[in-house]
Amino acid sequence: QVQLVESGGGLVQAGGSLRLSCATSGDVFAVHTMGWYRQLPGKERALVAMMTSRGTTNYAFSVKDRFTISEISEDGAKNTVYLQMNNVKPEDTSVYVCHAALIVGGDDRDFWGQGTQVTVSA
Repeated sequence: QVQLVESGGGLVQAGGSLRLSCATSGDVFAVHTMGWYRQLPGKERALVAMMTSRGTTNYAFSVKDRFTISEISEDGAKNTVYLQMNNVKPEDTSVYVCHAALIVGGDDRDFWGQGTQVTVSA
């Protein structure tokens, strides 16, 4: 069974840095994209940053020049992506949820992590 394993959330002061990681577990044939979304209560998930298997990126305007998503690294069956968050602001406070578009068992499938809380204090 394929899952996404997230880590790295926590409490950080404004202007500080934090790094999130997301790794696949299970039998993944290939990766299309991996990335991070923000989930606020009562709101739809919003893209923060995404990396494709070809190395192209897409960022939310609000995080450009502050956040950097890594290329997708592959170690055996495990695929990992990191989100380096620099110069964080209180408005970055949210649950961050990892997303991956994968090929599993010959099918294209979407997977979501459980989310990790990031809290930025003023």
